[in-house]
Amino acid sequence: MTLALLALATAVPAQQIRPEARPVSLVLPDEDILDEPSTNADLTEVSNTPIEPPAPTDVSEQASAEPDPSVGPETNLPLPRFVSLKTDEGNVRRGPSLSHRIDWVFLRRDMPLQVIAEYGHWRRVVDREGLGGWVHYALLSGTRTVIVDDNLLPIRVRPSETAPEAAQLEAGVIARLGECNPDWCRISAGGYRGWALKSALWGVASDEIRD
Repeated sequence: MTLALLALATAVPAQQIRPEARPVSLVLPDEDILDEPSTNADLTEVSNTPIEPPAPTDVSEQASAEPDPSVGPETNLPLPRFVSLKTDEGNVRRGPSLSHRIDWVFLRRDMPLQVIAEYGHWRRVVDREGLGGWVHYALLSGTRTVIVDDNLLPIRVRPSETAPEAAQLEAGVIARLGECNPDWCRISAGGYRGWALKSALWGVASDEIRD
């Protein structure tokens, strides 16, 4: 049986995944998002009547009011979570607004990213190497993809190391993610489909189960 060897079809150099910052002439200058309100309030005493301190807050009520760090405050979706880049080019900014400088530009459509924070319409993401920044939510997709970490990774017709190989994938190939069990995930790339070891993929949690 002849095995297919699937390389990175687009032949994108590694530096294009996360290139250097753009020249200063092509980025927006740093600006404050909002002007701070004036703090020059009149401090003149207006009454000699003593002010009673506020009643103590019930600790249980205070704890329940604190946001859950495992859930995004804007979407109520889990944090962290994996998404993918929807466009061919995505600007990665230093902060969650258009006034912040562009630090990186992602140039690979469908590349997996991990959302680690939310603020308004902005999502803080990291790539496979743990580097990233803030991107607008419109640049992201819920479609799940993974990057192959191992070179010549075999994808098999069944989730077993003794199953026949359907193809081999080179490191850096982006594949569509399907169902996953504790150790294996079904992926597809370049017209080939099969099962790969979860530990050889980036873009899926080690304990994630998908139907």
